[in-house]
Amino acid sequence: MSNSSATTEREVDSNLFITVSGPPGCGATTLTEGLADALNCGYVIGGDIFRDLAEERGLSLQQLIAKAEEDDEIDRALDQRLRRIAEKWGTANKAFILESRLAGWLAGNRADLRIWLDAPEEIRIERLSDYEVSYEIERPDERASGDVGLKHLDDEGEIGPLLRVREVSEAGRYESYYGIDLEDQSFYDLSINTARWDADTVLDMVLTAVEGYEPETDEGAFTTHDVTI
Repeated sequence: MSNSSATTEREVDSNLFITVSGPPGCGATTLTEGLADALNCGYVIGGDIFRDLAEERGLSLQQLIAKAEEDDEIDRALDQRLRRIAEKWGTANKAFILESRLAGWLAGNRADLRIWLDAPEEIRIERLSDYEVSYEIERPDERASGDVGLKHLDDEGEIGPLLRVREVSEAGRYESYYGIDLEDQSFYDLSINTARWDADTVLDMVLTAVEGYEPETDEGAFTTHDVTI
């Protein structure tokens, strides 16, 4: 699955509030942008909110990442903003996409469709091999312009350990703060291994699910309890 945005000629009329989640390199940003284009709706990428927090605090992305490791205030500030977005769009009756690692948890039963993307670690590392240290945190236009000024890692041997440390750290923090087990994917409506199909096919799969959704025949999503932030 390419890091570039997926494209499709399909246009789907929908009013679903959809969350997209997954680890770095899974293709969540690509799918989110493709869905928003096909549904002609707005979207929020969790990494953009993180970027906003860094700007507001006058910190570099690396500095904010380091601070998040030491202080729960950063994670909670990010998740509070994402929760407010979920609360707004959960009652709007309009299509909207929310992407972040915890989007499914934070939206809970407000979301109409919760999606989890993943891929084998070696594939995700390969996709991230020409990303900056902060992976998916930079906005796409900043990555393309090269103006971010971050150290580039081209050696997959360097990226792998950083990726694993980040994932272990995040999982531990989320469990400590909120009692969230990231291994629990039972409440997701769709779980897709994005290494098996290209970006356009993954997008088409999700659009088929969105297009075929009928509220009157929906027998119910798995219940999730609100996360206390």
